[in-house]
Amino acid sequence: MTETAIRLIGICGSPRKGGTEYAVRAGLERAATKYGAETDFFSVRRKDIKFCIHCDYCIRKQRGCIHKDDLQELYPRLEAADAWLLGSPVYQGGVSAQLKAVLDRCRAVVARDPKAFRNKVGSALAVGGDRAGGQEPTIQALHDFYLINEFLPVAGGSFGANLGASVWSRDKGAAGVEGDAEGLAALHRTVDGLMRVALMVQAGAGSEATE
Repeated sequence: MTETAIRLIGICGSPRKGGTEYAVRAGLERAATKYGAETDFFSVRRKDIKFCIHCDYCIRKQRGCIHKDDLQELYPRLEAADAWLLGSPVYQGGVSAQLKAVLDRCRAVVARDPKAFRNKVGSALAVGGDRAGGQEPTIQALHDFYLINEFLPVAGGSFGANLGASVWSRDKGAAGVEGDAEGLAALHRTVDGLMRVALMVQAGAGSEATE
């Protein structure tokens, strides 16, 4: 099996163009420049994203979601990606409503194919206006999504990026994130871990294919 570039999608869960978008794009740039990843970017900003209403259409029909909104364009990109980088601003100590809606609506994908996300690799980042503003609970919630959907969650390792990238914007948007050297270092370590595991999964899949 010929090795191909890891396909990494970054999802920005902020309705604003600011710190979270800067961080997600910075993570994608590192993956592309250091590891040759093929990157994709999606932002919830200005998108029509309806909430999951638990109507069970996706389970009964197994033809995707009943809502025909901007997520219809995102679904195939999510399935095609080998790895995900989820980024959320911290809202009231947790994940933004917009990103949570995206994740809840992924139920339509696994209702059609329970193995759709199995062994994809996932990492998370959170951007808060305060240094300790809820970044870790936000990241943990994103890892919960990964675990439930059979991803392989990856962080950046001990001493700096234990759960993922915790970034401090000082409520200054992109400029604040750009100035957070500690947060960007955690982001780099997280992306490095994400790519290492994605490459190992790819290599393992290649070995299985030749047996």
